[in-house]
Amino acid sequence: MIKEEHEVAVLGAPQGSGAVRSTVVTMQPETVVPDHIVWSLFNTIFFNTCCLGFVAFAYSVKSRDRKMVGDVVGAQSYASTAKCLNIWALVLGLLGTIGCIVVLALLLPGVLSAIAQAAQAHGGL
Repeated sequence: MIKEEHEVAVLGAPQGSGAVRSTVVTMQPETVVPDHIVWSLFNTIFFNTCCLGFVAFAYSVKSRDRKMVGDVVGAQSYASTAKCLNIWALVLGLLGTIGCIVVLALLLPGVLSAIAQAAQAHGGL
């Protein structure tokens, strides 16, 4: 006999032909709620237009706290508000930055020529 056949012959049929029991564990899928805290921190440091970045950071912290407690609905609510405030802070900050660049690009040549004319009129440089 082959060794495997011998082991099967020795073991034989299962002892007791009772019903096989199984355990089923149902786990709820963990809902991932983004708290946008890094984005809020970035907006707080760089684009804090009308303090929107700081308020967004506060809502992000509240969202993280709600998530730690297990209140998914509260965490989603605070995260949604933080996301909206972050979008507004970013858009207004970018518009302000672009606006300043445009104004400087348009006004700077005129200011420099006026300074040069004033220097020539006074016999300067």
